[in-house]
Amino acid sequence: MAYRFERDFATVQDGVRRLAVELIDDAVECAGGKGRDKNETVHSLRKSCKKLRGLVRLVRPVFDDYRVENAAFRNAGQDFSLLRDGGVLVETYDSLLDAHKDQIDRSRFAPIRRRLILIKKESTERDDIGDILERFRETMLQARERACRWRIAADGFEAVGHGLRKSYKGAQRAMHAAAKEPTTEAIHEWRKRIKDHWYHARLLSPIWQIPMRAHGEVADRLGDALGKYHDLEVFRQRLQDDDLVDKADLDVLAGLVRLRQNTLLERAFSIGARLLAERAASLTRRWQSYWDVWREHEPHEAALAA
Repeated sequence: MAYRFERDFATVQDGVRRLAVELIDDAVECAGGKGRDKNETVHSLRKSCKKLRGLVRLVRPVFDDYRVENAAFRNAGQDFSLLRDGGVLVETYDSLLDAHKDQIDRSRFAPIRRRLILIKKESTERDDIGDILERFRETMLQARERACRWRIAADGFEAVGHGLRKSYKGAQRAMHAAAKEPTTEAIHEWRKRIKDHWYHARLLSPIWQIPMRAHGEVADRLGDALGKYHDLEVFRQRLQDDDLVDKADLDVLAGLVRLRQNTLLERAFSIGARLLAERAASLTRRWQSYWDVWREHEPHEAALAA
């Protein structure tokens, strides 16, 4: 089942339950798989937790158990944070040097990359990985039992409209805060709120596939730019805190990080100013009109009523 609402869902509650159960089942199977690449497994499990959090956030105002379930999925994903960071450090290093390949001698920093590769290897060969995966599976199996009984206290667009508006408005506020004072924390908060909205656009994509898919792709590009900004900050901090590089090389790499972050942030504000230009109430009403037509089994009648 794709990560989206379908017309054959009897109710929004039915859809939320079915989507959650399938996401959980896939995550449990992935966590128990043998012989899979550890980095791919961690990436997949973290993504499952984020999708589940995006799902419950969409119905948050009419879902009494939201806080409990959101915390459960957040905590389950956090167990993999250190495992993820090892792989991301190498990817960020390679991306950074690729972006500035005409300005630097890569061989100068080769020892740093070898050290990052070692950190990545150490993170995927930890003795407690099996325990982390088993704990994750148990958490997910318990969540599955609860998900089958989730109660959504509304149906139709009423069940998703308030959550959609809240996520979109949150993304707007976070962008304005980041524009006013572009701290690492403010930009990271903006990224999280954009991710919420992206998941919601994906979940609602069937209501009018072409424009909704385009909207979701733009939100994805914005989230990607902000995510790369955050990864660069983690990379810079790790180099500094772990003494992985001498002062001269640290200054060079830190300068490259700042240049790359400035480029990413300029791109993010350019995309965000357009993606988030519409008033939250207006976007919500527009998507509700798409929803109403989508749920109408006789499009001709819906057109007459428009």
